[in-house]
Amino acid sequence: MEKAFTCERGGLTIRGMQFFPADFAEEGNCPDRKFPVAVISHGFTGNHTDMAGYARDFARIGYVAFCYSFCGGGRNGEPEESRSDGKSTDMTALTEVEDLMTVIRYAQGLAYTDADQLVLVGYSQGGFVSGLAAAQCGDAVKRLIMISPALCIPDHARRGCLGGASYDPRNVPDVIDCGVTSLGKTFHEEAVGMEPFLELSAYRGKVLLIQGMDDTVVHYSYAVRAQACYQEGQCHLQLMRNQGHGYDADQGASVFDSIRQFLADREEVLTIHVFITHCEEHGAGEQWKNDVYFTGYCDTKYFRGAISPEGCDAQEHCAETGIKMRAEYTLMGLDPKGESCSIHVVNQRVGVEWKPTVQTDSAALAWLNHADLTAVLEGGDGGPTVRIFADRSDAFLL
Repeated sequence: MEKAFTCERGGLTIRGMQFFPADFAEEGNCPDRKFPVAVISHGFTGNHTDMAGYARDFARIGYVAFCYSFCGGGRNGEPEESRSDGKSTDMTALTEVEDLMTVIRYAQGLAYTDADQLVLVGYSQGGFVSGLAAAQCGDAVKRLIMISPALCIPDHARRGCLGGASYDPRNVPDVIDCGVTSLGKTFHEEAVGMEPFLELSAYRGKVLLIQGMDDTVVHYSYAVRAQACYQEGQCHLQLMRNQGHGYDADQGASVFDSIRQFLADREEVLTIHVFITHCEEHGAGEQWKNDVYFTGYCDTKYFRGAISPEGCDAQEHCAETGIKMRAEYTLMGLDPKGESCSIHVVNQRVGVEWKPTVQTDSAALAWLNHADLTAVLEGGDGGPTVRIFADRSDAFLL
């Protein structure tokens, strides 16, 4: 179930959509039921329709999710129904923070939402804005998720290249032509004086920061600096190799798999970067097998090492039942105490989840042998990245 909503800021109408879990009932039918809230913010020149996929994902896991259009946002010539009120030349990062705060108040004021279970999610400029808003909201924001956040905005203002434009930062025009939209001089004047990492650091809740390493809009070094601005252990930085600024459907699905792990308070304990070496096919017709061989490495605080010898992903293809996959490999390297060890991994799908099992001869990592593990597979050129998660509440992670 989904429906449109509006709220007001300073005489401007903010338009968006809210998405409901499958078990949602109208407040009159279920007056005591309250749902956690996700407020999702789009990027520069975007609108609320860009974030509808993430909103539906959140609704599927039990959230009431809100996506909205910033006042003055969007592209020239977009349909009015996808836009909020306001001129692009009046929009700034700080007016967008005000828009987000307005939507937060609207969402928290509804009878069916749990004001104490608020998650902020933002992509690109919306990620930057979500981080700034979380710093202002403090404990009112349970968790913060920033996807490719445009933390470069103040630097771009100082260089005279906001929104892809080119201008003299010492002689800023009243209207900055960004091609598909225009910004006002005020956007530059506000941004040039901002210290984003200092401002973000005021937030004390859990943070997930997802960033592509091939992003040509926002260099991944901004995400590294952002993680460092938070307290130790507060922010999990997920760097995605071969990932640019935008996300296609498969990449977006992988991102949300990681978001689900974060919301479930599960920690990424092993990150294995896989490189496919060759494939061997067997059989033909409606049933055939494909053995995919690979190497790779792992570099986390729990283990550093490489796949040795080659691993194999045995894929069984059947016209009636689809693909069944079972990857098996051994990592050789050092555990967190610097001791040599091996980790044998078998990863296969159980229902809708990847459920790896691990056997290791490391005393420091012996908990892995009995841990309830899940995995997220993230596509990439040359081979996937396999992220293995464990429950953070387990004693071995304290």
